Amino acid sequence: MNKYLDFKDAVSLSLDIAEVTSIQEIAHIEDSIGRVLAQDIVCLKNLPSFNNSAMDGFAIKATDAGKRLKVIKTILAGENSDECLKDNECYKIMTGAKVPDDADTIIPIENVIDYKNDVVTIKENVVKNSCLRFKGEEKVLEDVLFKRSEVVTSAMVAILASQGITMLPLYKKLNIAVVSTGNELKEPWESASEDEIYNCNSYAIISLLKEKGFDATYTGVIPDSLEKSIAYVGELKSYDLIITTGGISMGDADFMAEAFQSNGLDIAFHGVNIKPGRPIMMGKMENTFVMCLPGNPLTAMVNMHLFALPVLHKMQGSSCIHHDIDIAKNIKSFKTKAGRVNVVLGFYRNGEYRVTQDNKYGSGMITVLHDSNCILVTKKSTDSVSQQQIVKVIKFNCLYTKDQIDLFN
Repeated sequence: MNKYLDFKDAVSLSLDIAEVTSIQEIAHIEDSIGRVLAQDIVCLKNLPSFNNSAMDGFAIKATDAGKRLKVIKTILAGENSDECLKDNECYKIMTGAKVPDDADTIIPIENVIDYKNDVVTIKENVVKNSCLRFKGEEKVLEDVLFKRSEVVTSAMVAILASQGITMLPLYKKLNIAVVSTGNELKEPWESASEDEIYNCNSYAIISLLKEKGFDATYTGVIPDSLEKSIAYVGELKSYDLIITTGGISMGDADFMAEAFQSNGLDIAFHGVNIKPGRPIMMGKMENTFVMCLPGNPLTAMVNMHLFALPVLHKMQGSSCIHHDIDIAKNIKSFKTKAGRVNVVLGFYRNGEYRVTQDNKYGSGMITVLHDSNCILVTKKSTDSVSQQQIVKVIKFNCLYTKDQIDLFN
């Protein structure tokens, strides 16, 4: 096992050992937003289900262009009308109304020459089939509407409802435990002296998970004792995934690695050659995925974005597991340290990247996260990034599927 794994290898390895949950459940579409489809959803009803008008206007035969036509009937949305057109006749029709088969073109009301006393004059330049929405032109019976592993959105719900589909097969939500370590921590509702630290990591992580569609349980603080840590970890094996912060470096009170190994953890890697964020450990403990993150708030949250979220999305069954990367122009030069991969916080907007606080901040800082919306990951050889240099940035807002990534490459 390489003590300090290469950044890209660590991302790849963590995804390789992550297994998609196999448990499915049926849920109502109202409760499905942000959940992951466990099966393909097919079209049950042609979309649209009948030829209909896209505009308020007149349903005519295109061969009657340039003529004066008598309106023999007005067709409202929701009405059925049999074919009954004779020569020099047409229908008046409303948006969404079913178009009889003896009409092939819709002329919007505002595009006719005149309309008076149920007689309409049609312009000579008419495009056949215009403003006519054909049966099945979006989807036909048995077409795949949505594929397994897609994340349900409000736009999808609209389509599902149009199909009469209200119950969906979804992957069961992951059971996630979030744990802190350290006797020095105080909970936010407790009284803390100047020498004591409030536990912000767990609340930040749980909030981030909630933003991304996951639920997590805060299980408390593991004491700085190897014996107690081993016992505590042993009680967490019912969870699908455990996320810890702190206790993973080389300090005298850093017991996490030994505590998890004593409970059967198979370590995939322990330490990645990045700064900040080097002390990170991932592995499998029987059926439980384990992520041990640094104790510093900044590095913990950076590693959540770089490593944890892709793993979580894969385990949840989503196909969106690849970082949202944009090309940007750097607008202010800054220094980095060569010989390692540097993780540099910044703000991306309109194709431009601006480094946060000139890249001069500590790994224990918290406010810099609020000032940033992306991460720049340098190469090992990079010692500076110049003004106007083109860079690649990982945005915080979402992940993409492999197919979506390929569209931009």
